[in-house]
Amino acid sequence: MSTAPAPRFAGKAFLITGAARGIGEAVVRLLAAEGASIAAADLDSAGLAALEADLSARGTRIVTASFDTRDSIATDAFVARAVETLGRLDGAVPCAGIARAARAEEMSDATFADVLGINLTGVFYSCRAVGRVLLAQGSGAIVNLASITAKGGQPGRANYAASKWGLAGLTKSLAVEWGHRGVRVNAVAPNGVDTPMIRDGVPPPFLDGVMLDRTPLGRLATPAEVAGVIAFLLSSEAAYINGAVLEVDGGLTAGFLTHRHGADFASKSLV
Repeated sequence: MSTAPAPRFAGKAFLITGAARGIGEAVVRLLAAEGASIAAADLDSAGLAALEADLSARGTRIVTASFDTRDSIATDAFVARAVETLGRLDGAVPCAGIARAARAEEMSDATFADVLGINLTGVFYSCRAVGRVLLAQGSGAIVNLASITAKGGQPGRANYAASKWGLAGLTKSLAVEWGHRGVRVNAVAPNGVDTPMIRDGVPPPFLDGVMLDRTPLGRLATPAEVAGVIAFLLSSEAAYINGAVLEVDGGLTAGFLTHRHGADFASKSLV
């Protein structure tokens, strides 16, 4: 009699920041559903508690902590606690991130520093802390959350673009430095994802008339769709992928000068 295969991440453990909602929560739920133990962090302590209660009731081993990822001491302490509680770590997905829009000439020091601090410095702290564990055991994978804004500028978001360009460089540098020591580091670069950050921060005319209009698939990604790509990059199926910044963007960066989801042609002979 044949037996069902073991879940893809059975016996493994992963650390996820920004875990209480959006892409981070989707990653946590997918990895847990596929057998992983979870170390989840987020500033939203109430959301984190609800997530922990739900997953614990479903039989997932989970440890949580609420702290600012810009705090390297708190990050190191949580990684140590995760290893002690779960017995191991096999990777990380640093999802904590923010957006604070402002015209560049009017952007305050704090607005610039906060976005760089959480989106780049905090991610480095998470990568460094988990990386030490993975390097010591000679195996593991990290997937960072970049953005299509790591491939071009965006008005009103000089801080966000700088953080994501920096994150792409960080990802590739760690991949080069750690790959031969058994640790793969990649990133995903989504377009718009249907999360509170997009719905609360992007004006509807821009969302519909620019973002969706120029996306060949004509819609936002769901958090679950991005989480699926992240899970693939964490898995053994991606064993030879290292240093990639993989677009998950519905085709947005596949072209330029597009309109109506790519239905308009830039040639009079085709009109």
